[in-house]
Parts: sequence; C-alpha cells; structure tokens
Amino acid sequence: MSPSNLPKIKASVVIIDDDPQILELAALILSRRGYQVYTSTTAREGLEIIAVRSPELVLMDYMMPELDGLSALREIKTRFPHTYVVMFTGKGNEEIAVELMKAGASEYILKPFNNHDLVKRLDNVLHMREIELHNKALQQEHERLLQEIDKWNQELQQRVREKSEALQKAHAETAQSEKLATLGYLSAGMAHEIRNPLNSISLFVQLMRQNSKDPEKLDYMAKILKEIDRIDSIIRMLLDASRRTRNITSDVRIDRVVENALEAFSPQIEAGKIQVVRNYQVTPPPIKADPAELEQIFTNLFLNALEEMTNGGRLEIGICLEDDRVVVRVGDSGQGIPAEALPNIFEPFFTTKSRGTGMGLPVIQRIARMYEGSISVEKSTSEGTVFRVEFPAFH
Repeated sequence: MSPSNLPKIKASVVIIDDDPQILELAALILSRRGYQVYTSTTAREGLEIIAVRSPELVLMDYMMPELDGLSALREIKTRFPHTYVVMFTGKGNEEIAVELMKAGASEYILKPFNNHDLVKRLDNVLHMREIELHNKALQQEHERLLQEIDKWNQELQQRVREKSEALQKAHAETAQSEKLATLGYLSAGMAHEIRNPLNSISLFVQLMRQNSKDPEKLDYMAKILKEIDRIDSIIRMLLDASRRTRNITSDVRIDRVVENALEAFSPQIEAGKIQVVRNYQVTPPPIKADPAELEQIFTNLFLNALEEMTNGGRLEIGICLEDDRVVVRVGDSGQGIPAEALPNIFEPFFTTKSRGTGMGLPVIQRIARMYEGSISVEKSTSEGTVFRVEFPAFH
C-alpha cells in the first residue's frame, strides 16, 4: 500500500500483551484501520509509553506478568484519566470483566477475538470518549461561566452598595446644608432684633454694677453678663455657619496653621498637664485656603480635646500625605464619644455637653467642605477619640 493510500490516523492506541502473536495481530489490524499503534509486552513498559505518547486508547490483556491488568488499569485511570482502556480477557472470565468495568475499563473483549469486532469495539470506545470528553469540557465551561456570573453578581452588588452609600451620604450632606441655610435665613433676620435688646440689657447691667456694693448682687450681675456674651456667641456661630463662603487668599502650610492654633492653648496645656505628641511624617505641600478659617477648625478640635482631659492626658497630632491629600489626625485620651451620639455630632445644635451650643463641629465641617476637604471621626473608644481632617494638596 502506497503512502497516499494509507488510512488517515484517527487515534493512537497502546497494545499491552505478553503474547507476541496476539500483539502482532492486533497491531496489524488496528494500524490498517487508521490507528497509530504502539506495543508493549509488559504493563510497566506500557505505562512508560502512555506517559510519553498520551494515547487516546489502551488495549491491554488482563493476565500480565509483573503487574496484573487490574492494577495497571487502576494506575492508568489515576495518572491518565483521558486515556480510555479496553481489556482483553479469556472466555469464562466474565466475572473478572465485570470487575474490570467497575474499576474503570471502558470495554472488554474476549479472546480469541474477531478482527471486525475488535475494530468496531475500539471505534465505539473512541467515539464514546469523544462524547464524554466533550461533555466534560462543556460542564467545565458551564461551571466557569457560573463562577464568572457569580463574580459579576458580587461585583454588581458591591457597586450597588457603594452607590447607595454614596447616595445616602449625599442626601445627608444636602439635608445638613439645607439646615444650615435655613439657620442662615433665621439668624440673619433675627440677629439685629436680638442684639439690640441684648445690648440694652448689657448696658443696664453694667450701670447697675457701678452703683452696687453688694457682693452677692455683683456676682449675679457678672453671671448675667456672662450669659449675654454666650447668647452673642451663639448668634455669631449661627451667622458663621450660614454666611461663610470660600475665600482663598494664599497657599497655606497646614503644619504652620496647626502650630498657630496649638500655641493659643499653651496656658491650658501647661495648667492641665497635657502631653502634646507631634507626629509630622512629611512637610505637607501647601493648601489653597484662608489660614484664619483653617485655624478655626483646629482651634475647635483642640478645645474639645482639652475639655475631655480635665485631669491630664495626651494630645496627639499627626500629619501625613495620602493619595495627594494632606491628612491631619487630632487625638485625645479622653473618655470618647458615646456610640449612640457619633452619627449626630455634625448636626447643628446637637451636643453631649451641658453648656455646649452644638454648633462648633457643624461650622468647621462646613469650612472643610468649602475647601474640598472633609472631617470625620476615625476612632472613638473609652481610651479617646481621633478626628481625621483632610484637604487636597497642591504641589
């Protein structure tokens, strides 16, 4: 037969049989029917050929020297799961054939075999192998697609959560801005009307103090004047919260602003035996802002911190650069903010202090936002509170 008349190779098969005549006959029949044939007289040698050639099929005798066909079959199925095995058995060994099928054999052929039947059986096994491997590939692809869909669903859910949180935050910020705007309208209209009688009260009390010698009355009048100042302070904070607009005057070094604000509290820090710890990791790049407004942020934070540490404590100030933003952390060793109060501390008029106005934090949050910054509570426990303030840096 000329090379052009040779059948097309449709699969490779390793024949393992210790009988040379059967080995030669089977090899001749299968090679003429389009199989690439490799032969071996021992199971050990056959396993080596399988490892090198990765054949689609193995035709193996059950009765083998050294390593029996059942043990070899199990090893093939373990090491080479894509290689299908057809077993030779002698007549009268049907029970063994059933055992071989249970162990993973795809087919068995009784000796002596019919030439046509041998080829037909192997063709059927080869076809079955193609179908099963194709089905396994489809199943794997199905599982891969399910995993990918599940991953997409998780990513989608995460994005929905993030967008929902961002939307809730935006709604909260809008609501707070509306509250501050409403306060602005009220305070602007009422400030003049309130301050006129307030100034008259202050004037009359001061006149009364000049004409009084009674220590008790003088003490009462001093308290009245103190409360008048407190009312006036509340009016100023209401106006600050509503009227303040972005006012960029220069490039501002945040560390210098912090030091200026800290310097104002030197007497309280010394008297209260407060330990000040600075952790300035970098010399921060400048911020576009009004230094007086930025100083108001840290003045308020330092004041709150010192009020929490009446019997000594530790005031920590950290400055670093994170993703082109200047981050300042102000921490104290006070009692912390109650967990139930944390969601409301930036609400106007909300306060946990008996004499607080509840306007300090809303005002400084508004200032921070005007300069594209933010302020938040990074941590609050029974061992203290850490506020985080950040602004965009300009290099």
